[in-house]
Amino acid sequence: MALLDEVKKHYGRLSPYIGGEWRPSAGRGLFADYNPAKDQEIAEVEISDFQDAEAAVQSAYSAFRSWRDVPFRDRADYLGRMRAVFAARHEELSRILAQDHGRTIGDARGTVQRCIENIESAIGALYSLYKGEAVQQLARGIDCSMLWEPVGPFLILTPGNIPMHAWSSFVPYAIGCGCTVIVSPSWQNPVASEAIFKVLEEVGLPAGVMNLIHVGTRFELNQKILEDKRIAGVGFIGSSQVGRELFALCGRLGKRSSINGNGKNHIVVMEDAEISKAADYAMRGCFGMAGQRCLGSDNVLVMGSIYRTFKEKLLELSGKFRVGYGLDEATQMGPLTTRQGKEKVELFIEKGLNEGARMTLDGRGIKVQGYESGYFLGPTILEDVHREMFIAREESFGPVCNLMEINSLDEAIDIINNNTDYGHSACIITGSGANARTFTRECNVGNIGINAGIPQPYAFFPLGSKRDSFFGAAKSRVDSVRLFLDQKTVTERWG
Repeated sequence: MALLDEVKKHYGRLSPYIGGEWRPSAGRGLFADYNPAKDQEIAEVEISDFQDAEAAVQSAYSAFRSWRDVPFRDRADYLGRMRAVFAARHEELSRILAQDHGRTIGDARGTVQRCIENIESAIGALYSLYKGEAVQQLARGIDCSMLWEPVGPFLILTPGNIPMHAWSSFVPYAIGCGCTVIVSPSWQNPVASEAIFKVLEEVGLPAGVMNLIHVGTRFELNQKILEDKRIAGVGFIGSSQVGRELFALCGRLGKRSSINGNGKNHIVVMEDAEISKAADYAMRGCFGMAGQRCLGSDNVLVMGSIYRTFKEKLLELSGKFRVGYGLDEATQMGPLTTRQGKEKVELFIEKGLNEGARMTLDGRGIKVQGYESGYFLGPTILEDVHREMFIAREESFGPVCNLMEINSLDEAIDIINNNTDYGHSACIITGSGANARTFTRECNVGNIGINAGIPQPYAFFPLGSKRDSFFGAAKSRVDSVRLFLDQKTVTERWG
């Protein structure tokens, strides 16, 4: 296994991309972006101000008037070129993501592949959806048809844990549908977000179709953009707290929204599960991507009859899980994305211990040779976790596994449905089709995994989250075409 080269040691100063050009921000503020494995600055970022926000809105609005009239086949051709660029620059984008975000190179390569799949899915959606519907001779001499029309410019807010994947869950679909976008990424990994725009300059999209601003922590700029009458709506992935506020704002403004929030995901291990596979699924579901996956889990519910055997196998595998720099191909888990994120997970663990949980594997204080300043936590396993505890109800967003002993499938389903307000995902490890079917039908979550630790649907399926994990009119990925397109009916009388 090799330690791969970084694309760059430092990416310089990052500026807004507005109207098809990189331009200095009108604001004077800067913030630094850090490699989380090294705690070293890799870029300085110009913080956009209200003048930049206004320029981005006008750019997206002006471009929409002409972009909506581009034949959909030509828009699909742009997406085809976009796919080709992602494929050609696959390794470069993967290494940038591993360096900027902290995930392993394997996870990063998988992410870029997910981006390619979303672009492919967007192309397929256009060719199937644009046909519309028509009825002739609805009445004597009267025909009726239904058309799909692009809505307008959209604000796209991407999170710190999946900067590229979140971009691809909205932007290719928006562009293909004839909309334009302003992307406002998280302050946590702006290099990864800018890399997309850099490589896509090769596609030759008309100026203003895609715009990029960096607001840092000046979140009022995002609100200002959304409040503008020229903006049709928002696509968002982030916290449920912010998402709920955005949803309320969209309701007041009459804007469209697709808002994806937090999760509290579960893995259920039944008596008939193959222990080694179940432990491996749980380990990867809880610790993969340092526990920062939207569909990762931190509650593992295990039937009492196999609890001890399962725990011992999980401890054995987790103790060997290699933590390190994501560009080291031997690494299985990288750092947390930010120092603040690491500290928040440490507080979560401490809260659990104060509530009475027992530490079985402690990942705090881990030191990775050569990367002693990185934001690392090792796999952490807590036992004696009960459903009334805070840590059993809220998301850790870190490499934490809460082991909970259960007595029945009904008990597991009750915990999943009633012990948390979130509804991203739930997985079951079982050899019983009856158990799997009951679990699928009864769990009030949007994504179900059967004998899997991470129930990640393919791009041409929506991310079907429920309850406080989702607010809005349309889910992300392929379902987002319902966000970006609206229906128009035409009734015609001739003769």
